[in-house]
Amino acid sequence: MARVLLGVTGSVAAIRTPALLAQLRHAGHDVKVVATQAALYFFDPAELAPSGDQRRGVLIVDEDEWPGRAEGRRYQRGDPVVHIELRRWAEVLVIAPLDANTLAKLACGLADNCLTCVWRAWESARPVILAPAMNTLMWEHPLTRRHLAQLAADSGLEPPAGLDRDGVIAWINAHCRRLRIVPPQAKALACGDVGMGAMAEVEAIVAAVNADLGIPDRHTGPCGPFGKGPPANVAGPNGAGQEQ
Repeated sequence: MARVLLGVTGSVAAIRTPALLAQLRHAGHDVKVVATQAALYFFDPAELAPSGDQRRGVLIVDEDEWPGRAEGRRYQRGDPVVHIELRRWAEVLVIAPLDANTLAKLACGLADNCLTCVWRAWESARPVILAPAMNTLMWEHPLTRRHLAQLAADSGLEPPAGLDRDGVIAWINAHCRRLRIVPPQAKALACGDVGMGAMAEVEAIVAAVNADLGIPDRHTGPCGPFGKGPPANVAGPNGAGQEQ
């Protein structure tokens, strides 16, 4: 299968990280996780591997990019540059959940943590799959459409003027060969609001990875996993769900 780098950002949906990691592994992929500092608020790193030693090979955080910085350590020639090592290792980059803050960083070219440094250094020939997740009003904000369109333009193809946000997503998934968006779904969010913005189901994200690699997946529907049709309005138990 493939070497998958799973980026996780500061969204409530990051609570699904252990489940997403498990499903990607079940599909046969070799997976490493690079998490932002905010993402660590939402899941226990101990859930990713049974021991601390194994966890160090699975989870990468900003402290790994700049080791010992808090204690005054300085870079020494020959030290690994972690975001470059990760880019060399990975065949596919998945960012799930992609919160509003990190989406803005990707669109504007900011590289202030390990994950955004990987994005900035990513080889354009390798696929990227993004699964946004945020509050409904954040998702509906005009900046979301603008930032998604900018990602498409940066990949080499600019969406036609006049497309709304969903149109931009559908256009990206139809035309940008190495950029895929797995759109959020409508449900009850963690904050109590009800609407669009919850991260796509874990199975849909895994299906997107497999489809991009040309691997048949039973979760891939007639519109594919990339949002070429309207996202499903699927609620979890009792209608509860995650946001951001």
